[in-house]
Amino acid sequence: MKRSRFSEEQIIGILKEHQAGLGAKELCRKHGVSDATFYKWRSKYGGMEVSDAKKLKSLDEENRKLKKLLAEQLLDNATLKEMLGKNF
Repeated sequence: MKRSRFSEEQIIGILKEHQAGLGAKELCRKHGVSDATFYKWRSKYGGMEVSDAKKLKSLDEENRKLKKLLAEQLLDNATLKEMLGKNF
């Protein structure tokens, strides 16, 4: 996945500027992002504080690791079942 030029703290700062009254187009021009990117950020980080974003990031990382472990375990189980089926 492509890494963003902006950290969560910076994104939340930009969104707070928008809440303070600056227009979306002005902010996009000022920070060099597209309208689509701004609205995607707003849907993901809207109303969050920096600590909330850090928790979200850590939970996403933990979820990714757990999904990987589950996939590996399911693959191991399928392999074992296949091997047992061939022997009998």
